[in-house]
Amino acid sequence: MAPKSKRPRKPSRPARSTAKTKAASTPTPPPPKLTQPGVRAGDAQFAEAKHSPDPTQYLHAVTDNQYYRVVDKETVNQLIQTIPPPRDPNNLLLSLADVWGSKGKAKVAAIAAAKQIVFHAVGDTGPTGGPATVVEVADKMTADMQEANPIDVPSFFYHLGDVVYNFGEDEYYYDQFFDPFRDYNAPIVAIPGNHDGEVYTGDPSGSLQAFQKVFCAGGFERLPEAGGLSRTSMIQPGVYFAFDAPFVRIIGLYSNVLEDPGVISSEGGKYPRVSDEQISYLTDQLKQVKSANFEGAVLVAVHHPPQVVGRHGCSPEMLKQMDACFTAAGVYPHAVLSGHAHNYQRFTRLEGGRQTPFVVAGMGGHNAQPPFGKMVSPPRPPFTIGEFRCDNYSTNYGYLRITATPQQLRIEYHDATTGLSSKSPSDVVTVDLASHTLVA
Repeated sequence: MAPKSKRPRKPSRPARSTAKTKAASTPTPPPPKLTQPGVRAGDAQFAEAKHSPDPTQYLHAVTDNQYYRVVDKETVNQLIQTIPPPRDPNNLLLSLADVWGSKGKAKVAAIAAAKQIVFHAVGDTGPTGGPATVVEVADKMTADMQEANPIDVPSFFYHLGDVVYNFGEDEYYYDQFFDPFRDYNAPIVAIPGNHDGEVYTGDPSGSLQAFQKVFCAGGFERLPEAGGLSRTSMIQPGVYFAFDAPFVRIIGLYSNVLEDPGVISSEGGKYPRVSDEQISYLTDQLKQVKSANFEGAVLVAVHHPPQVVGRHGCSPEMLKQMDACFTAAGVYPHAVLSGHAHNYQRFTRLEGGRQTPFVVAGMGGHNAQPPFGKMVSPPRPPFTIGEFRCDNYSTNYGYLRITATPQQLRIEYHDATTGLSSKSPSDVVTVDLASHTLVA
């Protein structure tokens, strides 16, 4: 097995409160404006210029498990949260060129010339007990940056939610996000998971407050949460947004804070604190895909899986609403990506002559769980659940490596336990874009 990448020495940070009640973060002196030679202030920055060993422990122990006792007493409508408004509701499209900053134009031109884009996706990356599992995943993802052919190097990481645990606190972003991914030399965009937005009665932090600071800033900013590391904040227009890159369009949704189900609207007044804005947004984005004659892969990303087996349940009403948007726009996605369940599951939805992968990728580092629990003899794939066929599953930590070309979408699951030198996927599915069917 190849040796792990070396990481820069962890910067010192002021101590945070570990009292029984959450305290506001201690102010941190502003970091220097430049950490990489030749990178101007205000531009996008990603990986560190120098390396040092992987972190082996957290600087700040996770001390908020006790607040689940408060959450457990809350009703559904006490828990569920309003959706933070986007900066500009009329501009919810973010481009790959935007997130690469000054390098964006050249990056997009190179991808277009190569006629191929590669990117990563996974969710549920923040373990609460220490960094070992997320570092294992992050290091293998970073190893993908070392490719003989430049067109095979991933251009971004699309996080499928639950960036930090347990309640999205800013004090955990260094240990669970910035530090593990400090060598990942590409932009990271994200949709929130339930833990990113969950709050409880008396919580001094607002729902998605830290998430928005890290991912939805108005510019590329150096944040105290990064602890002096190079990665700047991301510039997403909101917690739900569409991401445009050559050969792929990803429409991201926020499915709120319940353990189950995922919620993207008021569902006819059932959830009065939630508006129906994401229904209009999803339909509008799909109509834009159609009016622009976009011929690339169309993906929908949402943290709660519409279809899943195991401890975390399905969200059939959310799927029904998504289907209504697909029908209204006359555009159907080539794949649906989710997290939430802490494992890998791949389904094929068989409907309307289409074969659509529904991929659950919540194995990014947090608390791996077998889909079928302690069942002595779990079912052998493939097996069918309604219009869904389960084609594969795994409990091992890992991530998705996705490739889009003008003709095909290829989704690979890479098992992190295979080591940094392994490039072979543990599971693969390929979709023909024109016919919406799987390629044998």
